[in-house]
Order: sequence, then C-alpha cells, then structure tokens
Amino acid sequence: MSGSMETTDTTEETHTDQEFDTGLSKILNVSSTGVLSGICLLGITGNGLVIWFVAFKMKKTVNSVWFLSLAFADFTFSLFLPLTIPYIALDIHWPFGTFMCKLSCFALFLNMSASVLQLTVISIDRWMSVVFPVWCQNHRTVSLAMKVVLALWIISFLLSISYFIYANTYHVNEAIVICYLDWSIHDTQVIIRFIILFVIPFTIIIFCYTVIFLRIQRNCRVTSTKPYKVIVAVIISFFVCWFPYHVFSIMYSYGMHDLRLVVLIGYIISHLLAFSNSCVNPLLFVFIDQNFKQNFWSAIKSGFERAFTEDTNLTDPNRHRVLPDHAISQM
Repeated sequence: MSGSMETTDTTEETHTDQEFDTGLSKILNVSSTGVLSGICLLGITGNGLVIWFVAFKMKKTVNSVWFLSLAFADFTFSLFLPLTIPYIALDIHWPFGTFMCKLSCFALFLNMSASVLQLTVISIDRWMSVVFPVWCQNHRTVSLAMKVVLALWIISFLLSISYFIYANTYHVNEAIVICYLDWSIHDTQVIIRFIILFVIPFTIIIFCYTVIFLRIQRNCRVTSTKPYKVIVAVIISFFVCWFPYHVFSIMYSYGMHDLRLVVLIGYIISHLLAFSNSCVNPLLFVFIDQNFKQNFWSAIKSGFERAFTEDTNLTDPNRHRVLPDHAISQM
C-alpha cells in the first residue's frame, strides 16, 4: 500500500515537473523571441546607418576603416538573426534545411569573432596613438588599416569555418528538426573559444585602456570626465556582453546537472547579452566621437530635408518653372 502511494506521489511530482518545465520553456521562448526581434531591428538599423554614413558621407580615415569593419560585422550578424528567431519561436524546430543551418552557424560565429577582434584592434590603435604618437603620425595610414582589417577577417574565417563543416540537422521526429553542432570536441572548442575570443581580447583591452587612463591622468589640461566615462563604458560593455556568454556556454557544455535550471536560464540570457553587443557597438564606438556624431546627424537631417523638399516640388503646381543655375548644377 505504501509502495503504491509512493509511486503515485512520484508520478505526480514528475507530472508537475514536466508542466513546470513546459511552462518555463514557453516563457523563455516568448521572451527570447521578443528580445531577439528588438536586437535584430536595432542592429540592422543602427549598423546600416553607420555603414551608409561611413561609406558615402565620411572622409576615408583609419577610424572610418575601423568603424566600417565593425559595423559590417554587426550588421551581417543582425541579418542572420531572423533565422534564429523563428527557430526559437517554433520551440526549437529548424525549418530551413541543412545548408541554411550550416550557413547560419558559420555566419553568426564569423561575425561575432570579427566584431570581438575589431574591438580589440580599436583598443590597440588608441593605445598606440597615445603611447607612440610620432610613429602613428608617420605610419598610421588607411592602407595599413585596410590590411589589418583583411587579416582580421581571415583569422575570423579560420576560427569559424569548423561551424560550417560540423553544423548539421537532426530529425527528432516528423515535426521537429534541430540545428546543432555534430562534433566530438565541442567541449574543447568552447574552452578554446573562451580563451581566444574573451581572455586574450579582454586582457588586451584592459591593458590598453589602463595605459590610456594613466596618460590622461597625467595630462593636467584634461578637465572633462568624458574620457574616463568612455574607458569605463568600453570595458564594462565588453565584459557584460561576453563574459556570461562564455561562462554559461562552458557550464552548459559540461552538463552541470545539479544546477540544470540555473544553467539553462543563464545560458539563454547570456546569449541574448552577447547578441545585444551587435547593437551596442554603434552607440559605444561611433557616437561617442563628438565630431562623428555631429556630422552623422547633420547628414541624416540633410537627407530628410532633401527628401521632403523633393516631395514638395512634385506637388507644386509651379514645379515646371525654370530652376536657377546653381540648383541645376546640384542635380
């Protein structure tokens, strides 16, 4: 009799656990879908505007090469998020086929790697500009910057090509297909990724901005606190976006079953933080530049004014009148 009661209690507990897991899964999926949609929209819009401005409105400089590379990486990353959004919304069902699974994994990790490496290069460039100003004045050229960017993308490609090779689809049943990484060294790969894409870049960033911070402190002419705020913002943003991602990826890969619920929730939230880096970068590394910000908004304003002026001319009954010579020359 007691054995029967224990079995009943165990069955009820299992049923309750399943209901809780199902409810939590739905909440996490809906929340993740909403957040990813916002990140995707902001990432495409913000980085798209930066690419447009840097490519067509800004004079080609070393900084513009950095900004363009960073914005392109984040923009491309955001473009592939619409494949991840329905995957989560459909309760982890991949409807796009094996090739798109491979391409999506490769593109996401390629652009994540390129973005992290570009942030590191920007830090090194700013450090060199402070520590070796004479060398930078003579050798810091657009041509050299483009070569560095090319090398950066080649390294990112080599780091990410394994994701295209080993990504695959698996039919759980007739209704569910998952996109996953089919490799036996996944746990080792996660550790390697943590070292190459967080430990080394973060150490370099900390070193570079610490030196810059100390140089600013020595400069008695600097009275504004903005340089300090920028340095703190750069370090905090990089740490918050990437450290939880790598930590929970490691915990998830090594299956810490005693903390299963904590690891699952942390894994999802940390991925959202990492993805949000794609829309934080334009604000952090572009709009903090006062001259860039002023020129950018001036270009946006002038574009809207021109568009609305053209619309007004189309509805103007006197639009066929003769235009002045200077207006003709600008058309």
